[in-house]
Amino acid sequence: MSREAAIWASLPVPALILDPEDRIEEINPAAEDFLNASARSILGRGIWQVILTETPLALALARARESGAPLIVNDLDIARLAQPALRCALQVAPLAGGEARMIMVITPRDLAGRLGENISVKAAARSAIGMAEMLAHEIKNPLAGITGAAQLLGMGLGPEDQELTGLIVAESRRIVKLLERVEQFGNPGPPEFAPVNLHDILDRARHSARLGFGARMRIEQDYDPSLPPALGDKDQLLQVVLNLLKNAAEAAGPEGGTIRLRSYFEHGFRLRRADGIGPPLPLQIEVVDDGPGLPEAIRDALFDPFVSGRENGTGLGLALVSKIVSEHGGWISVASQPGHTVFRISLPRAPQGAGGTGED
Repeated sequence: MSREAAIWASLPVPALILDPEDRIEEINPAAEDFLNASARSILGRGIWQVILTETPLALALARARESGAPLIVNDLDIARLAQPALRCALQVAPLAGGEARMIMVITPRDLAGRLGENISVKAAARSAIGMAEMLAHEIKNPLAGITGAAQLLGMGLGPEDQELTGLIVAESRRIVKLLERVEQFGNPGPPEFAPVNLHDILDRARHSARLGFGARMRIEQDYDPSLPPALGDKDQLLQVVLNLLKNAAEAAGPEGGTIRLRSYFEHGFRLRRADGIGPPLPLQIEVVDDGPGLPEAIRDALFDPFVSGRENGTGLGLALVSKIVSEHGGWISVASQPGHTVFRISLPRAPQGAGGTGED
């Protein structure tokens, strides 16, 4: 690694290089953490598709590029995809010899007090990832045995019981795929996009929940029957819904409660960008529960890694949800009060005429 590359990778603040069309050309590791998205999923996208600001800055950035002068904005609220807004300072300057390329540096307002904490958190994260990779390798072997045993057991059972053994086989295979992704965590692949029937995903998640962690919950469905296919990765989106259902079930406590899965089409829903135009995200999924609500202390950092409202929680479930939704070009938001918590996911639709649902 060259000295310049080492300096770029070591910068403790998020930094991005923009091409003449305001597309992201390079991104440092701190910016990946800030955006909660991998470089692979971010590179080539327009900057105003990735960060959302309260003040339109596209014209100001264009003037800074034309004049060769830096652009500095203090106390700016920046919302990242699938992340809450954060007060930051934004600095943009022409890149020397960069032929209209610009370097953008984002400094969260409370970064100075958190740098030491972030270093220790990232060290813990690396240790956790290493442990996860080791466990993934060890778990795959007994999972293969469970899958084989369930298949043999299903041969001698009636149709009703075969449904249960079929679920064991299907979920074991899905877990194996997840474990394979954990083993490759250092260089994860992008989502495998295809037309996906969201109702199939919601039904699979509901069925799995009712037979496991959500057995004491009442899970209702309120689907829009005319909802078109989404553009997404069916396994990753299933993981998102399962994580949200699991959180709702755990929040309810031993007494149980009600979860409602809702889908609907919202015409004209777009991400707000600095130029006022964002990609359409008309497909809406809501996971609604009647639990106690989210603790006030964690609401602003709910999707950050290692943030949890439960005593023994890892704080990784919602961080994974946020990452997956972000890499789908979608948006996740939450509204919570005692007795009514709503996680809402907004997704792009599949191109019309693509055909299929993306389900097996």
